[in-house]
Amino acid sequence: MNLHPPLVALLLLISPRTSAREIPPAFPEDPLQVLERTCFQTGKPWSPEGNLRSDVAICYGIDPTLPDRVATWKNRGYSVHLMTGVAWGQYQDYLYGRFDGKNHEDNAQTDRNGKKISHGGDVYYMCPAENYGDFLCVGVQKALDAGVEAVHLEEPEFWARAGWSEGFKREWKSYYHEDWQSPDSSPDAQWRASKLKYFLCRRALQQVFNHVQAFNKRTGKKVRCYVPTHSLINYAHWCIVSPQSSLALLDGCDGYIAQVWTGTSRTPNVYCGNLKERTFETAFLEYGAMQNLVRATGRSVWYLNDPIEDNPRHDWTDYRTNWESTLVASLLQPDVAKYEVAPWPERIFGGKYPHGGNDAKTIPPEYATELQVVMNALNDMKQPDIQWDCGTQGIGVLISDSLMFQRERPTPSDPHMAHFYGQALPLLKHGVPVTPVQLENVALPGFLDPQKVLLLSYQGQKPLGPEVHTALAAWVKNGGQLIVADDDKDPYNQAREWWNDDGKTHRIPRQHLFETLGITDEFITAKPVAVGKGSVLWLHASPAEFTTSTGADRILSVIKEAASRASLVWRETNHLILKRGPYRIAAGLDESITAPAETLTGRFVNLFDPTLAVQKSFTINPGSRGFLLDLDAVKKSDTPQVLASACKALPLKANEWTVEGVDNTPAIVLIATDKAPKTIQLDGIEITDFTHADGLLHIRFPNKSRPRVLSLRF
Repeated sequence: MNLHPPLVALLLLISPRTSAREIPPAFPEDPLQVLERTCFQTGKPWSPEGNLRSDVAICYGIDPTLPDRVATWKNRGYSVHLMTGVAWGQYQDYLYGRFDGKNHEDNAQTDRNGKKISHGGDVYYMCPAENYGDFLCVGVQKALDAGVEAVHLEEPEFWARAGWSEGFKREWKSYYHEDWQSPDSSPDAQWRASKLKYFLCRRALQQVFNHVQAFNKRTGKKVRCYVPTHSLINYAHWCIVSPQSSLALLDGCDGYIAQVWTGTSRTPNVYCGNLKERTFETAFLEYGAMQNLVRATGRSVWYLNDPIEDNPRHDWTDYRTNWESTLVASLLQPDVAKYEVAPWPERIFGGKYPHGGNDAKTIPPEYATELQVVMNALNDMKQPDIQWDCGTQGIGVLISDSLMFQRERPTPSDPHMAHFYGQALPLLKHGVPVTPVQLENVALPGFLDPQKVLLLSYQGQKPLGPEVHTALAAWVKNGGQLIVADDDKDPYNQAREWWNDDGKTHRIPRQHLFETLGITDEFITAKPVAVGKGSVLWLHASPAEFTTSTGADRILSVIKEAASRASLVWRETNHLILKRGPYRIAAGLDESITAPAETLTGRFVNLFDPTLAVQKSFTINPGSRGFLLDLDAVKKSDTPQVLASACKALPLKANEWTVEGVDNTPAIVLIATDKAPKTIQLDGIEITDFTHADGLLHIRFPNKSRPRVLSLRF
C-alpha cells in the first residue's frame, strides 16, 4: 500500500535491532495456522508492539537485514512471507548502474514536464524494462535463500500522467512497431500508452514468478507468489494503470491481497449532487470489485484492513470510525474469509497521532483492545451459513480494466468517477448489495450466473475484446436484463481498436454490442427491446447524469422495472445485514430511504465494544456499524470455550489456553461456562479481575508478548 514518504523512512530507520536474546520462546503451533487465515506486513524484526499473532508475518523490503528479520519472526512461530514493491523500492543499485554497470535513470516514470515521479527522494516509480525484471529476481532470490514461504510483489503501478521517459519510448517502439507519440496528443495516443503500461507491469510480474517457479523446480520447494494490489475502482480514481483482471493470465500466481483501506476508500465521490467522503460505500464497492479476481481464478485472496492509514494527520477517532467502516465492508463479502489485519503494526501500537501537533497521543487502550478482539475473530470467518437481510440481490454494474485507460489528457473521464458511481451508488444507498462485475471475465463459464440485471456504459471505459459481447448476448438471450447507459459521445470511441477495425471504420463499441445482440439503432426506443428470453434497454445518457438526485431516482426506476422483468422481488432497505455463521455484520446507511431503523434482538456481543458486554438489542441507525457475535447461535460445548479475546488464546488442554498479545495492551477474554471457576491463574499467578454472569466469564489482564498459560480451576 502507498505510504507517505516520511513513513517509509520511519519504518526503515527507527527499527531497533532485536537480538535473539530478547526474543521470547515460540508460541505453540496452531494446527489451523497452515490455512493462513490472517497476516500482516512489517518492515521490522519481531518486536513486542508488532506481535499480532496472526498466522503469517510478511517481511517487507529486500535489504541486508532481511535474513535476520525473517529469522526473528520464524523463531516466534510465525509463517513468514516476503513483500516488496514492483513499481518502486530502495532500488538505487539498479537506478545508478551498480547492478549491471548501466545507468537506468531513463527508466524512471516521467511526466510531460520531464519530472521523474517519485515515492520520496530518489525512490522513483519505474518503467519496468526487462532488465528491471532481472534486477527484481536477484532481490527476490535473497528472500528465497532466507527461507520465506511466499513472495508478494505489491502494487504494479504506472501513473497515467507518466509516459515521457526514454525507457518508455523504447518500449513503445518495441511493442507497437511505431514511433512514440505524446500521450497528450490524442485520445488514441493516451489509450495506447495505457495499454502499454498495462502490459509492462504484467510482464515484470511474470519475470519474477518465472524465477520463483524455476527455484521451486530446482529445489523441490513450493514457494508461492501473490500480488497485493489496490482495487480497479481506486486505481482508476487515482489515475494509475495496473494489470488488475489480467493478473489471471499470470502463470505461477497463487493469489492476491486486496489493498482496500481508509486511505483509498475515503476518496470523495458524488451522490445526489453532493461530493463527499463515503468510506463505507466506497470500500464495499472496492472489496466487491476485488472479488472478481477470486471468482475468475479460484485463487486465494486476503482482504486488507488498516486500523489507521498512511496520512498521519488524522486523530484516533477518525482512524477508528473509518476502520470500522472498511472492516464491516470487507465482512459483507462472504466469498472471502482471509484477511491482512494490518500493515505496519508498529506504527499502530507505537505511533502518536495526529502528527505535527501538541495533542499527538498513542493508541487509546480501548482501541488497542478492540483491534485485537477483531483480529482474532477474523480467523473464524469461514462459515457455511450465509444469510442476507438487504435490498434486492442479483444486480451488477459492469466494469472494465480500461477504466484506468481514460484518466489523463487530452480528454480525461470524469474526475470523480461519476460514470461508475452514478450507476452504483443509487443502488447501494437503497440497500441493494450491487456487485461490480468484471467485463473481462464475463466469458468465463458460469461467471454471470448470479446476475439477473446488469448495467453497462462505455462512458469512461471500453471493452478490450469482442468475446465479452458474445458472452453478454448469450446471457441476455438466456433471460438477462441489460441496461445500457451511453450517449455515444466518449472521445475514446475513436481510439484505434478492434471495434473500428484499427481505426478504419467509425463503429463504436456500443454498436458492436447491439449488432452482436441482433439489434440495430433504428429499432431502439425508450422501451426495452426483447432479445431471446431477456431484454436490452438503451438510455441515451451518460451515467454521470445519475449523480444528481433526479438522476438517481431515474436510474433506480429503470432498474426496478428491469428487476421485475427478471422476476426479482424488489426491495429497498436502509441497512445491510449479513449472517455469517454465529456472526452478524451490520451497516446502517445514510442518504438512504426514509424508514424505521432495523433492530436486532437476542443476545449479542458487539466485537467493536472493548468491554465485550452482552446486548439484548442492536439498532442499526444511519452510519452505525456492527460486528456482532450472536451468543445464541454459537455451538454449545460441554467444556468452557473462548468466544472472543483481545489476545491469541490457543487451547492447550481442558480449561487451559496459551495466550499472547501486543505487549502492554489491555486483554479481555470472554469464555462460555455455566459454572464460575473457583480460581483463575495466568502462569500460576491468580487473576482477580473477572466477572461471571449468565454463563459468561469475562477475564481481564495486561497483555504480554510471550506465551503464558491461562487456566481455570473449578
